[in-house]
Amino acid sequence: MKLSAVFNRDGGTFRTTDMEAYCARATEIFRAAGHDFECHVVPGDDVVDAMKKAAGRSGVEGLIAGGGDGTISAAAGIAWKEGIALGVVPAGTMNLFARSLKLPLDIWQVLDALAEGEPEAIDIASANGKSFVHQFSAGLHARMVRYRNSMHFASRLGKIRASTRAAIGVMLNPPEFEVEYTVDGKTNYRKVSAISVSNNEFGRDPLMYADSLTRGRLGFYLAEPMKPAGVAKLTFDILRGRLKENAAVTAMTATELELHFPRHRKDVRCVIDGELLPMKRDVVLKIHAGELKVLVNRPQRSSAGENEMGGGI
Repeated sequence: MKLSAVFNRDGGTFRTTDMEAYCARATEIFRAAGHDFECHVVPGDDVVDAMKKAAGRSGVEGLIAGGGDGTISAAAGIAWKEGIALGVVPAGTMNLFARSLKLPLDIWQVLDALAEGEPEAIDIASANGKSFVHQFSAGLHARMVRYRNSMHFASRLGKIRASTRAAIGVMLNPPEFEVEYTVDGKTNYRKVSAISVSNNEFGRDPLMYADSLTRGRLGFYLAEPMKPAGVAKLTFDILRGRLKENAAVTAMTATELELHFPRHRKDVRCVIDGELLPMKRDVVLKIHAGELKVLVNRPQRSSAGENEMGGGI
């Protein structure tokens, strides 16, 4: 395959990696496996433009993207629109998409897995046309990310510490808001503290990522209005892998759903694959089954209809 790699040198693990040596090793491994391969290392501010340029080059069949979950999410959207394969080098803090793909989480080991990997068709989701590979969320998770982003951190450990402090802050001050949601033509109204819509249902891991990305269904989770004790209980159940068993949580699946926020404020935010963004008053979420091609070392078997239970809700 003709592959083009773009690595975000500001992304997590790459900050402390000799990127010249890493690029040279990647080139050696991919070319030894028979690929036409080129490698680019760019700063975080330039990574999206670099990936678009790389994916749009004549004859390119695959984009190898390296960085955190934000970089990988952007790469997935680019690969999806270009109709080319995506290879994921997990260099971030959580690496949730790579976990769903069952890829090695070591940035050196994953090179061999991708070079020998096979293209597989998996699902990708969208919110008002913006693609995501992990989740869309509003409420508790969005508030936690907003709190965390207001803190200063310069390392993976610092980000984890900031996330912990932010989670405690949200636990003491949980949000409450109204939502109308439409699934299968039926509209319901609820007051909630959290909404999460995932690309396939979450598995039981505390990090909350999908066990399979080939089931063709969105996971849809609502958490009723909660006090601090309720948020603490929800957190405890998530850590035990029992999100769906929590009494405050309603879980379902859908191929498409619509959210409407009756009392919308301009300063309300949502989170899409870890990125804090302004939230529209109306949000349409869809699953695009089998429309994203990825390089994997262990292809997943489609298991539509099976139900399983980081991201946060």
